[in-house]
Amino acid sequence: MNGALKAAWALTAFVILAGIVGWIVTDRAVFAVFIVLGVVTAAGALLALRPASDRPARKEGPTS
Repeated sequence: MNGALKAAWALTAFVILAGIVGWIVTDRAVFAVFIVLGVVTAAGALLALRPASDRPARKEGPTS
């Protein structure tokens, strides 16, 4: 894991934590947006950084 990736995960964790703390302290549900954005960012990172499959691409035959 390189430095930029570590920084991205740290920022994601910070955004989620800030949303939780902000929601608890202020009792305003608007901080749920922080939590949702943090989770979406983490999911996007997981999907983008998953390892490539070892299997070759499946070739489709002619449809006749």
